[in-house]
Amino acid sequence: MKERASKEEVTIIGVDLAKNVFQLHGAAADGSVVFRNKLSRLQFVRFMADHTACEVAMEACPSAHHWARKLTVHGHRVRLIAPHYVKPFLKRQKYDAADAEAIAEAAMRPTMRFVEPKTAEQQARAVVFRASEQLLKQRTEAINALRGHLYEFGHIAPEGIGYVPRLAQVVGDPDSGLPDLARDICRMVLEQVELLTAD
Repeated sequence: MKERASKEEVTIIGVDLAKNVFQLHGAAADGSVVFRNKLSRLQFVRFMADHTACEVAMEACPSAHHWARKLTVHGHRVRLIAPHYVKPFLKRQKYDAADAEAIAEAAMRPTMRFVEPKTAEQQARAVVFRASEQLLKQRTEAINALRGHLYEFGHIAPEGIGYVPRLAQVVGDPDSGLPDLARDICRMVLEQVELLTAD
C-alpha cells in the first residue's frame, strides 16, 4: 500500500523483524493505516533514518534490542512488546503484514506493558551467560559419554566432574583392558572435557 499521507501524520510504526525483509505498518493517532511497507534490511535502515521521529513498536526478540538502539539514535521512541501480548491483536492468519499491524495496535493500548530495551553491555552479559551454560552442558555430555564408553568394558565411575581423574586413569592404564581403538576415542573425549573445563 502506498502512503496516503505525509510522514508527519504517522504516530506509530509497527515493525515485524526478520533476518532480511522487514514489514512495516504505519498508523495515524486514530489507528488508521497510513502505509504498509515491505523493506530489505538496508532499505529499512534508510527509511527509518529519513522518517520523522515517531513511536516504533517491535516484538521483544533478541535482535529488537539492537534495532532499538539504532532507531533511538534517529530520535525514534522505541517500544518493545513481549510476543504473547501481541498475539491477541492478530485479526487474520499469521503473516508478516498482519504481524506488523498487530504490533502497532498492541503498542497503542494505554495499558500495554513494554520491555525495556537492553544496552549492548547487557546483551553481552546475557551472551556470556548462555555460552557458559552451553559449554557446561557440553562438558557434562562428554563426561557422561566417557563414563558410558568405559562402562562397556567393565569400568564404573560415579557422575560428576570430580571423578574425571579416575576415568583418565582407566584410559591411561595399559592394563585396563581397553582396546586401542576405544582408548584413542576416550582420550579424544578427555581432551574435549579438558578444553571445556579450561577458564
